[in-house]
Amino acid sequence: MSVFDNDGSLYGLASMTTISVPFFIGEPMPGFDVPEPFTTLNPELPQSRPTERMAVLYNQLSALVAETPNPVVYAGDCLSIIGLTGGLRRRGIDPTVLFFDAHGDFHTWETTPSEFLGGMPLAMLTGRGEQTIVHGVGMTPIADDRVWLVDGRDLDPGEDEAVAASGIHHVTVEEIAADPPQGDLYVHVDVDVVDPADMPGVNYPAPGGPSADAVTRAIEALHATGRVVALSFSSWNPALEGADIAAAATHRIAAPFLPPGR
Repeated sequence: MSVFDNDGSLYGLASMTTISVPFFIGEPMPGFDVPEPFTTLNPELPQSRPTERMAVLYNQLSALVAETPNPVVYAGDCLSIIGLTGGLRRRGIDPTVLFFDAHGDFHTWETTPSEFLGGMPLAMLTGRGEQTIVHGVGMTPIADDRVWLVDGRDLDPGEDEAVAASGIHHVTVEEIAADPPQGDLYVHVDVDVVDPADMPGVNYPAPGGPSADAVTRAIEALHATGRVVALSFSSWNPALEGADIAAAATHRIAAPFLPPGR
């Protein structure tokens, strides 16, 4: 594993460490704009199937998170939630997962129309469908009632039925801000949860979403609970037009968890 560290810094009384994971579905993603200082996770991955590559990548992320208090992670895809959750559990923390996304990411091989692994992480995390990455991280699935899908406005046929039949909570951005669940919270934000008018440069834009300000207010409300143990982002695509705007908007959303000036 190749890990490069910049100097850490403080937010309030808690040491906050930003981790960059510049990969998309197991492939390197150049041009990733992450607020400094940060640690970059850049392990050598096997030349094998994407799930096997990501099992190695996110096992390494899990090990790093297990040693990192209050991590803020910028990753290229939502499958990173498996590494984050696994790492928190290695630390002895069993969090409730708040998953902000325009999509459900609740597909399995039986429901997916595209066979896109990026549409499966929330299903994987709860023990459904493909489990190579979950097993690679060495974790057991999380119970449905510990997962909150926030927004999820763009569900595919079949996926909508799976979400409705599950035990996960499906709420709006405003609802999670007004009434967050109790206990330790792990917050993941796929930036495409924001309406594409405010968040260009994403791979799968879904019109009709909340503004960047609305998502920022929700993250501020969650930060105010004092119970967020980790924050992560699934990012914009640096190769697309508007990536600079998306990066700046994401950094504003993350600001409550970053030291002043970042």
